[in-house]
Amino acid sequence: MFFTAVILIAGLSACVQQEQYHDSFFEDFSNPDSENFQFHTGGIGAEFTRTFGVASPIEAGTDILSFKIDPEDPAGAGKGPEIISNHLTHFGTYATRLRVPDVREIQPGVGAVVGYFTYHMDPEQGLSEIDFEWLIADPEIIYVGTWTGPRGDLRRIGRTVNMAEGKIYSTSYRERLSGIRHPLTGIQNQPDTIPAIEAYDASSQFYTYGFDWYPDRIRWWMLHPETADTVVLWDYLGSQTGIPLNPSRYRMNFWHTGDWPVETNPNSIEKPIQPYELEIDWMSYEPMADQAGD
Repeated sequence: MFFTAVILIAGLSACVQQEQYHDSFFEDFSNPDSENFQFHTGGIGAEFTRTFGVASPIEAGTDILSFKIDPEDPAGAGKGPEIISNHLTHFGTYATRLRVPDVREIQPGVGAVVGYFTYHMDPEQGLSEIDFEWLIADPEIIYVGTWTGPRGDLRRIGRTVNMAEGKIYSTSYRERLSGIRHPLTGIQNQPDTIPAIEAYDASSQFYTYGFDWYPDRIRWWMLHPETADTVVLWDYLGSQTGIPLNPSRYRMNFWHTGDWPVETNPNSIEKPIQPYELEIDWMSYEPMADQAGD
């Protein structure tokens, strides 16, 4: 399996050899400008939606990148504030520390998504995406997975977990065009149980999340807030299905969804009524040894 992936990668490298790759970096967003990312929005682009190097409203001594959702922006992925890496990233370790907005007392039915991910659509090779997502109407739940395949016929492997309860809602593969969906089992469904993190709430404090991207494996994880132990959310291997091979751009975004409710609230697709704030402390990238400086 690994050697098959290497052959595919060799073919891809010829297509992207002129592209510049990021070396390892750790960006703490304490400055008014970003060294490794550029800002983008598919929405109106109001200035208040992003501010670099401002003090966190909940954690003294921490400067952040602040994303605020614009209630006037249309629904849809990429229609809110977003940062995109200046150069390509590829296999390696990705990590971030962030806090999602707390909306439960204000608008428990809001439809809003925080996305932490890699993404690149290649006209020949198709989509390459690896993601973490939080639907902020229920900050106990985390969505992880990938999108691959050609535009119009995308394939998804994904897992949905409630970290406060230690509950795995689903681990599955689906095809958008055909509608085929089936659960993943065995080696593709590891770990098959997850320990709860007591009182986990992605909106209550900062947490560190990350993923390790290999040619034949992807491992999503977070750090336990008290012990700093690595808690594995999903260690996907055993099949090349769903594992992106294309170089990508490293991203973070915050947007309104009008058709994707959170697992525990089918009515959570309301338009935001306030400019809820996502706090991003830092983002980092450590490429595999043979990817650095390509």
